[in-house]
Amino acid sequence: MKSLHDAFANDRFALVGQLRLHQDDDADSVLRQAHAISSAIDAVAVTDCPYGVLHMSGLAVSTLLLEAGIDPVMHLVTRDRNRVALKSELLGATALGVRSLLLQRGDPLPADADPKTVQVFDTGAKRLLTQARQLSTFRTTQGTPPLLLGALARVFDPPDDWRPQELAAKVNAGADFVQTQICLDLELLRRYVKALVDSHLTWRCRVIVSVPVLTSAESARWLFENLRGGVVPEDLVQQFEAAADPEQFGIDLCADIVKGLREIPGVCGANLSTTGPPEAMAAAARQAMARPSSAGGT
Repeated sequence: MKSLHDAFANDRFALVGQLRLHQDDDADSVLRQAHAISSAIDAVAVTDCPYGVLHMSGLAVSTLLLEAGIDPVMHLVTRDRNRVALKSELLGATALGVRSLLLQRGDPLPADADPKTVQVFDTGAKRLLTQARQLSTFRTTQGTPPLLLGALARVFDPPDDWRPQELAAKVNAGADFVQTQICLDLELLRRYVKALVDSHLTWRCRVIVSVPVLTSAESARWLFENLRGGVVPEDLVQQFEAAADPEQFGIDLCADIVKGLREIPGVCGANLSTTGPPEAMAAAARQAMARPSSAGGT
């Protein structure tokens, strides 16, 4: 089974493909989507009801993937559970064989969410990372492979004197890799990641950049108008409106950005997502990895 852990261990540029989950998904629909992308990537990301959009539990989806021989990267947010439920979820995930986890605070629910739902936020991402690291250490003494823990980061244009103190705190708490929110600006990414390299943070963790495979002007417009914490060019919608084949344009755009990421020192992988068919994600992944490139490294 390919895995995110093996990609990192062998200094390969890692590709993670994110499932697009819905409330009406069943086991067959989840597996069809996962199988459509699994041959082109190293691991499959399993979200945890982003923006409060209900879907099958991440633990259930991750179990289905493991049974199918696919490595899951299970997301776990603190928004919807208290610390007892979070610890219970961690224990269940490790017992069932999940080895990669992305731990995060989670996006606040929309103000107009219906029905109105109480947000928990009983604990923070760093405390959850610490608890997961303690669990990993305990499991390792019993002969179980260590967990690969991830945290989120937001890309921005850092001032010359900026130091990634918040990210360093997450790494100190237990993060093995940092996944950025969506960024489609390579020049900005170069400046941001250089600051991480200069601070020696990339000596202690891997950096993965989130890149979407957009397939229409409508999906580009939604991303531009609704994305929280991401970096999207202002002319993105116009580019898609001018494209003769928007889906192919989106595949090419994603592939070109990932190729660019492979040339940035300190970037070790990409997290792909799409609002279109999963085959578009697989096509972008294959196109991005079609030619050799130097590893991101440190």
